Amino acid sequence: MLLKNPLKIATEGCNCEELSEDKKFERLNNILDLYKNEKGNLISSLYVAQGIFGYLPKEVIKFVSKKLEIPLITVLGVASFYSFFNRFPKGKYTVKVCLGTACYVRGGKALLEKMEKELNIKVGETTEDGMFSLDVVRCIGACALAPVMVINNDTHRRVKINKINAILDSYRLKTESKKGE
Repeated sequence: MLLKNPLKIATEGCNCEELSEDKKFERLNNILDLYKNEKGNLISSLYVAQGIFGYLPKEVIKFVSKKLEIPLITVLGVASFYSFFNRFPKGKYTVKVCLGTACYVRGGKALLEKMEKELNIKVGETTEDGMFSLDVVRCIGACALAPVMVINNDTHRRVKINKINAILDSYRLKTESKKGE
């Protein structure tokens, strides 16, 4: 029987980003002990690991593989296949540009190209300052509002290319104002 909410258990009472690497591995080890003998434990285990580490670096994937006694290639395959797993650190703000049919037809591709240019990164990358990551999604489910992009939990609808800088600047200002507090 898998735990009902593995991420909640993994991160409950934890400010994981402030833990040392050793403490993160210790926490992961303790939680994986709960999963070790459960069938179908890999996705939940990777989900927990990502909750603790923020992403799934090679060392974590190897650790999960060894601890659960699952071949490394299988763990890598699962971590690479599912889009909700991140193999590399994400930025403070994750920009997801929709390239579903409606968004694509209404300028999604041009929107993506402008985002790549303005952020100076490609899809799947994070800016050097760790502020933004750029991803593509195939459908956000807001086709009537196309083209659409989502930044963290904020949906930006009917996005015009000439508004990209203002949108990005609003997130930069949020970060700057939090630093000043």
